Formats: sequence, structure tokens, C-alpha cells
Amino acid sequence: MNIAEVPTARTAADVDAAAGVREVALAAAAAAAELVPSAMALTAVPTDHTDVPRDATALVASFVGSPSAEIALVAADVVQEALLSAAAAGTPLGLADALRPALEAAAAVLGAGVLEPGRSEPVAGVLGPDTQVVALQQGGVTTAWFALRLRGPRVTAPAAPAAPRASLRMLYDVEMTLTAEIGRTRLPVRQVLELAPGAVLELDRTAGSPADVMVNGRLVARGEVVVVDEAYGIRVTEIVPGTEPGL
Repeated sequence: MNIAEVPTARTAADVDAAAGVREVALAAAAAAAELVPSAMALTAVPTDHTDVPRDATALVASFVGSPSAEIALVAADVVQEALLSAAAAGTPLGLADALRPALEAAAAVLGAGVLEPGRSEPVAGVLGPDTQVVALQQGGVTTAWFALRLRGPRVTAPAAPAAPRASLRMLYDVEMTLTAEIGRTRLPVRQVLELAPGAVLELDRTAGSPADVMVNGRLVARGEVVVVDEAYGIRVTEIVPGTEPGL
């Protein structure tokens, strides 16, 4: 079967599952696009296999979790300027290292798991009937691609559970990474390489603004920084809507 062909006989469950996978792929692509070191910001736009040049090389990383997946980025041309800047500064940066943060951001959308080291391989080997492809555009022009192929449990569109608290009880002992973020900024690779002790970075947050509380990369609350027994802590002042237990 040609990789661009789609079976014509599908059940309603198949349709729902396909929609769920597309939704996950688009969210993962959007997360990856934010961390691709490109001169212009990238925007994730749905597309299909026929849009990807077959002679391109992809950086592929296997994600082991639930679900597991193959995550791929075709973005060598987009990050070329960043690689050249790093080389000129005397700190050569490989393609795998340059795109690693983007792959990790995409993997975080899938949930808890382990992202293996990236490997380069022809993009044609990544594409298949079950691969979701998202175009990464700059100013409406596609300059890179993101691909996601899930393995293992089928992903479906979110559905409201009959007893949410009971269904979550089995997860109560699962540990998750919680971080506090006081702000962010975007810098070209050139400025990052020029950082030195004493440098001051302006963040996208005014003084006195609450810090974001993130769980596995997802915003769940906001709070103020405090000191507890000579260690920093966060006093929660706001729960972000949609993150309360049972939602």
C-alpha cells in the first residue's frame, strides 16, 4: 500500500482514534516549534506525507512511555544559521544537540517516559500510513517538518470519565516533576554563547509578578516565591482553571 493511501473502510472508533492522534501530533509539533533554534519563529500547520521531500534527512528519537512513539524533525536547513554561529564562536554544535530541546518538548506532550538519543535517517523511512506529519512554517512558508508515529496503546479523543476521582486514584503514587518558573526570554544562539557571569537577562515578567508552577511542563498554578528553612519555596496563590482534581 502506498504510504499516502488511507483505508476507506473505517469504523467510528477508528475515526475518533485518528482524530485523537492528529490532535496530539499537532500539540507536540507546536511545542517542538517553540524550541527549534531558527532565525524566525515557527508555526505548526497540519499537512500530509506528500508535502515532505523524500530525499530529506530526519533527526529521529524513540520515546518510551505510554504511548511510545517515534518523533522526527526535518529541520537541518532551518537551524543552519545557529550551527554556523556556534562554530564561529568556537563551540561547534551538532544537529542532534541543536534539536534535542525541541524533541524533548514534543515528548513532554505525550506524558511521562524516556526519550532516547536522536539518530539521523532518511525521512522516507519514518513516514508510513500511521505517521502524522505537521508542517513548520515561517511567514506562511513551510521550512521544516515534524512527524509522529505512535506505538502501543491507541490514542483517542479526550472523553469524560464516569467517575474521575476513582479512575485517578490508581495514579496517586506516581511521581511528577514540579518546577517554578519566574519568566522566559528568547535569545539567538549568538547571544547565548556570549553569556558570562554578571550578565543580566530581561524576562517577560515584571518585578513582583507571580511565578508559574509547572507539572511536567504544564502550567497548573501560580504563586509567590518564599523562603522555607533557608530553601526557596512557592506559596500557591492561584490554581489555573482546568487543572483542579477531577477535570
